[in-house]
Amino acid sequence: MKRIAILGSTGTIGVQALEVLSHLDTYEVVALAAGRNVERLAEQVRAYRPRLVAVADDEARQALRERLGGEPVEIAVGDEGLVACAAYPSDIVLNAVVGARGILPALAAVGRGARLALANKECLVAAGDLILRAMRDAGGEIVPVDSEHCALHQCLRSGDPAEVLRLVLTASGGPFRTWPKERMAEITVQDALRHPNWSMGRKITIDSATLMNKGLEVIEAHHLFAVPYDKISVLVHPESIVHSMVEFVDGSMVAQLATADMRLPIQYAITYPERVAAPWPRLDLASGRALHFEEPDLDRFPCLRLAMDAGRAGGIAPCVLNAANEVAVDAFLRERIPFLRIPEVVASVLERMPNETPHSVDDVLGADAEARRLAELYVAKGG
Repeated sequence: MKRIAILGSTGTIGVQALEVLSHLDTYEVVALAAGRNVERLAEQVRAYRPRLVAVADDEARQALRERLGGEPVEIAVGDEGLVACAAYPSDIVLNAVVGARGILPALAAVGRGARLALANKECLVAAGDLILRAMRDAGGEIVPVDSEHCALHQCLRSGDPAEVLRLVLTASGGPFRTWPKERMAEITVQDALRHPNWSMGRKITIDSATLMNKGLEVIEAHHLFAVPYDKISVLVHPESIVHSMVEFVDGSMVAQLATADMRLPIQYAITYPERVAAPWPRLDLASGRALHFEEPDLDRFPCLRLAMDAGRAGGIAPCVLNAANEVAVDAFLRERIPFLRIPEVVASVLERMPNETPHSVDDVLGADAEARRLAELYVAKGG
């Protein structure tokens, strides 16, 4: 029986992970971390009987305790609770926390040699070198949950690393793929939250609409697969059937195809290297759907260019990019700034912060905090 901890258990990925585990009988849920959705967390505790759970704050802990009655479970709080769940003895830690809050639990998981099933790309973007060093030192491993990186992970099993010519990340293009630039000034929050193919949380849905999500994925792929940036490219693929591809030196391309269903990569990350039968809907290639590919438009979607430039710059630039973007996306969701201001906020903060090499997690967290402060100032002052 393998033990698993799920961070972000009440979010989209966490809920789907528990659904995956419901048909796998060789896994035990030992820890769950959530935010303030104590009603859903209470249902999960009763169903899966973890030994440790974490919530956002003392108010959420009290509310959860009232719902659970005498249920024998330890309840931790805040970021310390997240880390406690990641550090709790388990074989697998699924990190589905949103944003840079995933850094410390990621370090806690790989630092004790556990498998990190990674659905939080921001932690590798902000602190990839530190996390990978901790993983190597402790003998842990990372198996990606993002559909694109899970696809690359599978495709790369077809050849030796020296045989790889390039990685090709596919992107749906989001809801504004065909919108002219002048119309994009009219984008509302409701418009941006209507992703054409995937059901995701609010933050990642906005990142998909700006193509920042794809830029973050380029940085993540660089760290996960030790591939230089000039060997990573992006293609817009609106059908979201080909999840990514690897081109090898002989001209062969290996692609992973599947339905747009996150339960597939979640299960892969949990059961790897085994493949286990699953009840999810299958891809019907005879359904008549065509597959289309096109280059991304970096003029209409400058966030992708900003992310790729930050990745190539290295140092704290990816961390700064991620932190500023989180602030900008939150401001857009709160209707404090328009959609097209998101890349402006990010670019302004990148310009104002000198790029340095982080030597510790404190350096990363310090850069993250300063980038957030500058982004908030930019939003508050209106530019």
